[in-house]
Amino acid sequence: MREQLDQDHDMHIAPSGPEAPAQPEPGLNGEVAALRSEIEGLRTALSSRPVIDIARGILIASTPCTSSQAWQTLVSASQESNIKLRDIAHQLVESFHGIPLPPATRRALQTAIRHTRAR
Repeated sequence: MREQLDQDHDMHIAPSGPEAPAQPEPGLNGEVAALRSEIEGLRTALSSRPVIDIARGILIASTPCTSSQAWQTLVSASQESNIKLRDIAHQLVESFHGIPLPPATRRALQTAIRHTRAR
């Protein structure tokens, strides 16, 4: 009987040492998920950056403003319209190529330009 208990006990002990399977640390899965999310956000930012810079250039060329004022205009328009800044920038670049700005974006940009000029 004692021998059976010892065998049962040995079966329930998790292996340790080099043959032990790697067990993630508690909370590691959440940290990995957060890092993956951060990486995805950074990739989106990197891919959006050129379009945002072009939109800033369009604003600088079409309205007498500095680069930082153009940035502030895009930020304000995004906040005013509740449209992502990268989407506003994309729409502005498309409008430069003949595609009309959506009315909400047009209004938000006009308001943002007025506010930026007033500062």
